[in-house]
Amino acid sequence: MRVVSLNIGLPREVLWHGRQVLTGIFKQPVRQRLALRKLNLDGDRQADLTVHGGESKAVYCYPLEHYEYWKQQLPGRDLPPAAFGENFTTQGLLEDVHLGDTFSPSRACPATSSGSGSLMDDMVKRFLDARRTGFYLAVVREGEVGAGDQFRPVARDPLSVPISEITRLFVAKSYRDEDVASIERALQVAALPESWKDYFRKRLPQAFSR
Repeated sequence: MRVVSLNIGLPREVLWHGRQVLTGIFKQPVRQRLALRKLNLDGDRQADLTVHGGESKAVYCYPLEHYEYWKQQLPGRDLPPAAFGENFTTQGLLEDVHLGDTFSPSRACPATSSGSGSLMDDMVKRFLDARRTGFYLAVVREGEVGAGDQFRPVARDPLSVPISEITRLFVAKSYRDEDVASIERALQVAALPESWKDYFRKRLPQAFSR
């Protein structure tokens, strides 16, 4: 498990559906090692802090393994590293990592998986339908990171669920009994952002009222 490409970028204005919008999705790979802090990488910023960034979304990861799938789905598109707005293009880390899993990157700093991520417009739906959303990391201890760093699993919360499962539950229209059990476990995991906990708490009464 490793960081294949380290990617950063500053927000920029672009024309989107006839209007100017500010977005931080455009990233470029860098060769040097960078400081990884509680909120982001040095040289990287998020545009809309209401939905991106914060301590639970310091770094967005997207697996290299998914690139071949998207090359088939988006023929003719140039898909270099960072094409999906990720800070870490990873190898060996998929959405089967669990919410709250803690990793210790070699020569870097521990990080904890904290939720799924996605792009804008129709790519959001495409990501969810394909179950290829990528995921966010929260930074436990600040340090340095660079392309080629290895990820070593350190700890897993026994109550946690996979990122792919928590994302499925987030968008599911209804819940089965086993789904409710998964949500109740996830609500006890410290790494699940409070906004997601609030969302699930509001939906649980609906499941019991069926």
